[in-house]
Amino acid sequence: MSRYIGIDIGGTNMVCGLTDGEGQVLRTVKIATEAPSGSKEVIRRLAEAVTGLMTHAGGQVSAVGIGLPGFVDHVQGISELAVNLGWKNVPLADELRGHIGDIPVFLDNDVRMYVYGEAVAGAGRGFSHVLGVTIGTGMNSALVADGKLYYGAGGRAGEIGHVPMEGLTYPCNCGMTGCLETAVSANGIARQGREAVARGERSLLGEWFPEDGGARLTAADVSRAYDLGDAAAAAILRRTGTLLGRGLAAAVTQLAPQVLIIGGGGAQAGERLLGPMKEELKRCVLPFYWEQLTVKTAERLEDAGVVGSALYAKGRLEAQAQQ
Repeated sequence: MSRYIGIDIGGTNMVCGLTDGEGQVLRTVKIATEAPSGSKEVIRRLAEAVTGLMTHAGGQVSAVGIGLPGFVDHVQGISELAVNLGWKNVPLADELRGHIGDIPVFLDNDVRMYVYGEAVAGAGRGFSHVLGVTIGTGMNSALVADGKLYYGAGGRAGEIGHVPMEGLTYPCNCGMTGCLETAVSANGIARQGREAVARGERSLLGEWFPEDGGARLTAADVSRAYDLGDAAAAAILRRTGTLLGRGLAAAVTQLAPQVLIIGGGGAQAGERLLGPMKEELKRCVLPFYWEQLTVKTAERLEDAGVVGSALYAKGRLEAQAQQ
């Protein structure tokens, strides 16, 4: 029976998972990324983890799939630019194969792999057109149509978090101002919480962080205050959800998905965030777009990237066999 290895590379940790052909995770290994050690050292340690999983599988691993942040040449298997890893034009697929032997290695952007995992083995099962959005440190999206990822020209599709929104004036790490993810992200929600504290709003947030002006405040603190009936926290999450709904309206109208999946840390906010998002999205799209749309939170959560990468590798391998 064929086995596949899916890898989710993050700035802090790398998670490697051995799966079957249906996406069931059989074994996982987590190791520190330690990006400052350089790409070759990171890949060497990654290869050790992969080799261990291959041994556990009794040599039955058919392919390896990798999801990593940043811009990826998924055809050539190159990490073109991964800022938080310090990588530029790293031939990751070839270098990993040099350590593990003649096993096909495929890679793609981590958000695409996350959404692909949800589309084929998570909240998107049974839907032909899946739009997935991850809300974490930043915000990104991917579209899976009839089981296939949509890339756009140059593989650049999905950067919905970098659409400037009217009324937002926060500087974005991308160099623009007012991008959607400057508010709709874990960092964005925390920023809004700190602003409420700085304005002296009557709030639990100010009571919890009286000395540092909210410098240590997180998005989770805002959600916790919301659950305790805090009006300032409720206003922050309503504003954030409304912005999210407004930002998604163009994507829903353009792409006409059947299901919209919200993943990443944003999914943990639940209806605190998704309630106002759905209200605004419904207001901003024509009825027949809304009527065909199902909104769900991600199911796989922790292992979506691993499962997506593994099943993506399986799909790429099968496609090659048919050529």
